[in-house]
Amino acid sequence: MLLRLCKIAVLAAIALWIALVAFGNLSDYGSNWPFVQHVLAMDTVFPDAHIRYRAIHSPLLQHVAYALIIAVEVLAALLCWLGTWQLWRARRGTAAAFQRAKRMAVLGLSAGVLLWLGGFVAIGGEWFGMWMSSQWNGIASAFRFTIVLLAMLLWLGQRDDELEG
Repeated sequence: MLLRLCKIAVLAAIALWIALVAFGNLSDYGSNWPFVQHVLAMDTVFPDAHIRYRAIHSPLLQHVAYALIIAVEVLAALLCWLGTWQLWRARRGTAAAFQRAKRMAVLGLSAGVLLWLGGFVAIGGEWFGMWMSSQWNGIASAFRFTIVLLAMLLWLGQRDDELEG
């Protein structure tokens, strides 16, 4: 039971963290807006970089990209909260029931990995050359986020024993 409760508690902490990230972007849209704008505009990559043709200068498309980021954050948070609730409800059940209850949590954690690894590291970092920017480089933070989510996915994915009775 202890391991089940620990998994539920850590998942709840991750759900809270992602929810706070989403809430911050929704309630203070302007704080991270310059980050998205500069990464997409590629205005701080190396001056002689030959990938500058990839830049998105349209404010409308930049806002759409930011809205998509926020939407995935909200989705990941909601799925993690739902997963936390489902695990809580299944905590006293059989190992098979607890395993089935992990589905929403796995989806939420995976959405987060797709956002921060796929969106920030791959697309932002490589496609838009974010790694070249000393001011607008979020790769280290996105990598930390990804590692936390992947670690939880690995731990959550381990089969749990039947409860001792």
